Amino acid sequence: MYEIISRVGGFYPNTKNRIYYFNCEFTHFAATFHTTPIAPLIKMQTYTGLSTVALPAKQESSLFSKVGAQTTVAKATPTKAVTSAKLKVAINGFGRIGRNWVRCHHGRADSNLELVAINDSGGVKQASHLLKYDSMLGTFDADITVIDDETIGIDGHAVKVVSNRNPLELPWKELGVDIVIESTGVFIDPEGAGKHITAGAKRVVITAPGKGDVPTFVVGVNADQLKGDEPVVSNASCTTNCLAPFAKVLDEKFGIIHGVMTTTHSYTGDQRVLDNGHRDLRRARAAALNIVPTSTGAAKAVALVLPNLKGKLNGIALRVPTPNVSVVDLVCQVEKKGVTAEDINAAFKESSEGAQKGVLGFTMLPLVSSDFKCSDVSTTIDGQLTMVMGEDMVKVVAWYDNEWGYTQRVVDLTDLVASHL
Repeated sequence: MYEIISRVGGFYPNTKNRIYYFNCEFTHFAATFHTTPIAPLIKMQTYTGLSTVALPAKQESSLFSKVGAQTTVAKATPTKAVTSAKLKVAINGFGRIGRNWVRCHHGRADSNLELVAINDSGGVKQASHLLKYDSMLGTFDADITVIDDETIGIDGHAVKVVSNRNPLELPWKELGVDIVIESTGVFIDPEGAGKHITAGAKRVVITAPGKGDVPTFVVGVNADQLKGDEPVVSNASCTTNCLAPFAKVLDEKFGIIHGVMTTTHSYTGDQRVLDNGHRDLRRARAAALNIVPTSTGAAKAVALVLPNLKGKLNGIALRVPTPNVSVVDLVCQVEKKGVTAEDINAAFKESSEGAQKGVLGFTMLPLVSSDFKCSDVSTTIDGQLTMVMGEDMVKVVAWYDNEWGYTQRVVDLTDLVASHL
């Protein structure tokens, strides 16, 4: 008996001599995985589209067996910056992005980052439990232990846990912290994030749109412009990370005149489980029972990483009753006349296999949101939904895992910042 549980390209630790059959749109191949950290592929060929993995029924799958790159090439990942020595990282705010960061980083054997501290109000018991057990990601395939009242262990590696709401009082200097992952959503301006620098850290990466004069970088779009001397940088939002890579392709190939975006976005922790008070009266309504229209600055924020698009894009969000994975729908007018859907898709496919490999994905398969859970890429173009009306009106639809895919880019940006230290 076999059941389909995963997409191509994950890690299968403690797996011995099992055969996995991959069925792709254009190619079929078999692979044997062994007990190496990254499973080698036998008789593997380049393919277009997604594939599935057959495992013995009732076999519990690890988190990493679900991590598949939604790209046109097998296990494509962006080029990582390389540093010569391990640099110490602290996470401020151990919520969805903070915990995803630990899992994403855990899957990278080549990383030169070492997690040494977590600041979270819940303490060691909550931090360890929510890291190990996750309703969306499943059970973390790592040994998570409570060492003492101020320390948790991740596969035997000790990580200090502190609980202090004032960044100025955090022990970054004492711990020798190089980079702080600022994921509270609170300290997002130069003054607030700068408190980590005052406390002893060298750099800060904000996992949200920054406020004020905070340099913003999106991997695959403008991250090559990072100078390395910026004390605080922003990784933008998950939706900007979805939109910006393919907007870059559209603008460079066809010229964007103006456009309007809608993101159909899974609900987030900023919404209410039941009707209750909120500064946004729509978000005050029950998240699991409603389609909730709300604002998003993602479209306008694209101009922070693509200045040529300043004033050309706008949009809204529709929060829907799904826990994860979202989809952007962009309609825009382009300068190039007589363009076809085939032209648009060809440009995306080329970029997904070249300059934006591992960041931009492309598929012609008839997929739905759950197929993009734990997608490593920032955005995956749904080629079946690309449309052109008249001479110059283009519609593009792109999927993204608003937690996992976004956090992969946070790790990438952290690596890049580290390479300059």
